[in-house]
This record gives sequence, structure tokens and C-alpha cells, in this order.
Amino acid sequence: MIFDKDGNITIITQESASIKTLAHNIEQGYDKYKADHIIVNISSLDELTLDDIVKFLRISNTHRGDKKSFVIVSNKIDLDSVPDEICLVPTLQEAYDIIEMEDIERDLGF
Repeated sequence: MIFDKDGNITIITQESASIKTLAHNIEQGYDKYKADHIIVNISSLDELTLDDIVKFLRISNTHRGDKKSFVIVSNKIDLDSVPDEICLVPTLQEAYDIIEMEDIERDLGF
């Protein structure tokens, strides 16, 4: 797991280990980056299933409930099959765009 910080955004990149382990580690270390928007970049992993993505549902709901963005980056899953509660985009640039749009929505009171 690689952690990068870009302003108020924490980017967590996973290159090996399982999605289950990654989701668990994010939950365990949540206090370190709960004040930031979070991007989980799993685009380098070859095999992903919808069940893998759903493992992030609890942490995503918690983080979004605190008025922060939680975005997963992967182009290995059909975006239409992902539950609406999880924000999944195919590229890192789109993750930044989502965070920017969600910030604007929060500023406008949505």
C-alpha cells in the first residue's frame, strides 16, 4: 500500500495484496486520513470483481457521511454494475474531477 498526499487528498495505491486486506487496512488506519478526500487507486490490479469493490462500501459510506469524497479508481469493472453508494471511475484524473465536483456541490448545500 502506497500513500501519497496531494493537498487535502490522500491517494492510496494498491499494487499487490488482496482487496479484502486493503479495505481492512484503510479502516484500521482511517484516523490518519479521515480529514482528507480519499482516492483508492486499484487500477494496477488485474483481477477484480464487483464483490471486491463492495468491500469498500462501509468505509465509503462513513467517509461520505462526513462530507468527504471517497473515490475508487479502476477500469476493470463495469461502472453500471457498481452500487450508487460507491464512486468508481476509470482514471485518476476523473477521480480528481469527481472530488472537485462534489466539493462544489457541498459548497452549494447539496
